[in-house]
Amino acid sequence: MNIIYRLGLVVVFLAILISIISYARGYRLDFATKSVTPTGILAVSSSPTAAKIYVNGQLKGVTNTNLTLPPGKYTVEIKRDGYTSWSKTVNLQGEVVVSLEALLFPSNPSLSPLTNLDIVKAVPIDLTGKIIIFSESGDATKDGIYLFDSSHNPLSFLPPTQTLILKSSLPAAVKFTNDLQVDFSPDFKQAIFEFNIPTTKKKIKQTVGNYYAYLFSLDQENQTPFDVTNSKDTLIEAWNKERNAQNLKILETFPKDIVKIASDSFKVLSFSPDETKILYTPEVNLHLPKVLEIPQLGTDQTIETRNVIKNKVYVYDEKEDKNFDLSSFGFSVSNFPLWYPDSGHLLFNDSNKIVIFDYDGTNQQVVYSAQFEQNFFTVTPDGKIVVLTNLNPEINKFPDLYLVGIR
Repeated sequence: MNIIYRLGLVVVFLAILISIISYARGYRLDFATKSVTPTGILAVSSSPTAAKIYVNGQLKGVTNTNLTLPPGKYTVEIKRDGYTSWSKTVNLQGEVVVSLEALLFPSNPSLSPLTNLDIVKAVPIDLTGKIIIFSESGDATKDGIYLFDSSHNPLSFLPPTQTLILKSSLPAAVKFTNDLQVDFSPDFKQAIFEFNIPTTKKKIKQTVGNYYAYLFSLDQENQTPFDVTNSKDTLIEAWNKERNAQNLKILETFPKDIVKIASDSFKVLSFSPDETKILYTPEVNLHLPKVLEIPQLGTDQTIETRNVIKNKVYVYDEKEDKNFDLSSFGFSVSNFPLWYPDSGHLLFNDSNKIVIFDYDGTNQQVVYSAQFEQNFFTVTPDGKIVVLTNLNPEINKFPDLYLVGIR
């Protein structure tokens, strides 16, 4: 009797265990067909949280949550009052978990002043959150080149703006114009500043042709300019070689087949901050081979392309072995988007509108559409946007930097 009782307990235990495992894997009892059928799971999250989830137009709950649904095609929308909306169409399979992460932005972002320097030109230093500022208002004690660090905490003892050199320390012929150029060293500790000299001015001995080129440290104030006009091209060539070596080192963490093609035929525009995605343009038409023999389940379902065309812009994702075409945006080698700090989104300027979109090219959201000058914008390490604008041109001749609070 004890043996039968114990066997019964084992059978019940196994039945409960199988039921729990089956439930966790998405199996549900279908009362209509009187059978157990597989379902899929949508793991839906958002930032900010507590946004409403609509599946095929029906409210299903709020983020962050898991939704168990029969296999099929679904349009998922994430909405929250006062924020942009997000949507994605997915094909859900049985026993598969599809993760959807929606990033929402305020419909009316805040705008806060960052500088009061009368800025003639601003140049971002990659995605470091640092910005080179050129100020020329006619005040000799104030005009000059500055380094602004947007990553500084407001309570920090260090000032966010550091003087690199006053204009009074530069030759009188130097003017801060929009056509001046800045080239950064690979470690962003130095930069070459190239100033065009008006042809009507008398040429000075240090110049070659009609420009000056100076090497400045970005870590400290420069008391005097270091003239590299004659050696500028050699320095930039050395920096480019070092930068290419750094890119190759990152590429070596990618699948072997992709490394070979990328090193031979890609012009790498930038890597995502987490270095798992490449924004690139191919230098020849080619086919990207599949690296993963067995496709991963629950991955991004946006249609990808493996046949890439010369000079178009693409994103390759190492983790999912997927390649997305961004050519519909009209990007080029000289005009390509910025990575957002989360490595899952990109930003670009669309006719005085700053647009953010998922790295696969979907979910375009306008996050700022007010006027900003010189097409200048950049993103801070904590996900805010910095623009150059003049909110009161009747009084102020020049614009300043403003923080757009989208997070």
